[in-house]
Formats: sequence, structure tokens, C-alpha cells
Amino acid sequence: MTEQQMKACIAENRLHVFYTSSAWLRLRAEVLAADKNECQRCRARGWYRRANTVHHVNPVRERPDLALSLWYTAGGGRKRNLVSLCHACHEAVHGHRHPPRPPPLTVERW
Repeated sequence: MTEQQMKACIAENRLHVFYTSSAWLRLRAEVLAADKNECQRCRARGWYRRANTVHHVNPVRERPDLALSLWYTAGGGRKRNLVSLCHACHEAVHGHRHPPRPPPLTVERW
């Protein structure tokens, strides 16, 4: 898959084609191996949980140019764009697991 084809898939909202491409599957395997198949978010908390997902720090829809990039530059420094996560952490990062609570309707003062 060329970079043009990849960007076309993302623009046409055909992300499944991107996520099943050999380029992505190869890069995904490299990231998981580099992180020793360990969830990096859990690891930062001192826990061990097996990673099964590679998360894009810069969402693919917003930055298709970084879809196959391990690193990106921000604030004068080089940062990781792809991070190994377990399913629970990936859901939490995207806000699917525990969506933010709405503010209370009234303020209790007692």
C-alpha cells in the first residue's frame, strides 16, 4: 500500500483497509515486540498486563501522515506516536470505558 493509497483510505473512512494492510501489521508487530508485549500505561502504574493493541497518539484521521510513524516531533522534542496498550487502557484513553460524568444539576450546600 502506497502512502497515497493509505491517505485515500483514511480520507474515505475505510480504516479497515489500512488496519489490515501488511505495512500496518508489520509495524504493529514491531511496536509490540519493542515493548515486550506489555501495556505501557499499566507499566507506568507498576502493573503488568499483556498489550494487544497499538495506539496512535496522533489519531489517524487527524494526522494520516503519521499513521505509519513510530515518532513525531512536538515542543522541540521527539515523542512516541505508537504505544502498546491493553484493551482496557485503550478503551480508557479513547473515553469509551468510563465517559466523563456530566456536571451536577444543582449544588448541594449542606
